[in-house]
Amino acid sequence: MYPKISIIIPFYNCAYVDQSIRSALNQTYPNVEVILVDDGSVKYREKIMPYRSRIKYIRKENGGTATALNRGIAEATGEYIAWLSSDDLFKPEKLSKQMAFMQERGIDASFTNYDIIDSNNNVQVPSNGANYSSMKAVYEGYLYSNPINGCTILIKKSIFEEFGDFNPAMVYTHDYEMWFRLLSKGVHIVYLDESLTQFRSHSESGTNKYQQQMLAEMQGIEAIYRPLIVQYIVDHFLLL
Repeated sequence: MYPKISIIIPFYNCAYVDQSIRSALNQTYPNVEVILVDDGSVKYREKIMPYRSRIKYIRKENGGTATALNRGIAEATGEYIAWLSSDDLFKPEKLSKQMAFMQERGIDASFTNYDIIDSNNNVQVPSNGANYSSMKAVYEGYLYSNPINGCTILIKKSIFEEFGDFNPAMVYTHDYEMWFRLLSKGVHIVYLDESLTQFRSHSESGTNKYQQQMLAEMQGIEAIYRPLIVQYIVDHFLLL
């Protein structure tokens, strides 16, 4: 009824990490482990201390978010993986609702809508994501945009074991490459149209600080994978 879910929190010098940890620990889903991977942080480590007895804490040399995620997944004992950035928040019912959605449909991976919040947790944009009414719509979304916010994902650990880790060479867009890769291999990541994660927009976020680097990486990823997505759409959706 309640397979274990491992929540991976990569952490590097983030002032919001305590809020992220609390949102993970406060899930209504009854079978959760929280794994915080400290990627060589030198600031805000004291914010973790009140929670050390309730989480699995891993410290490693700085290597980037992809390496932290990979380490967390390798150490996870859950059947399912959720990823929570150290500046974002899960709503309390996030995992309960998402797991029920997946179990009802017999699916192994899903993503959801999300809110955008500011540095004070005020919702700036509710339900910021688009509504993808079918798997075909998700695939088509990857022809012109980035449909999946990585922190909304819930996915079987065995999928990573079969299709590989996050690519550390993708410093800013490792998640973009991963979802492209999985979809191109026929792994269906099904959309749940409910906002269950809160994505924080603030001046120190990687999204704001490294826009140009992110765009350059994205263009390289798109050049590789968009032709594969087009072919998948032709082979699996247009002939139905």
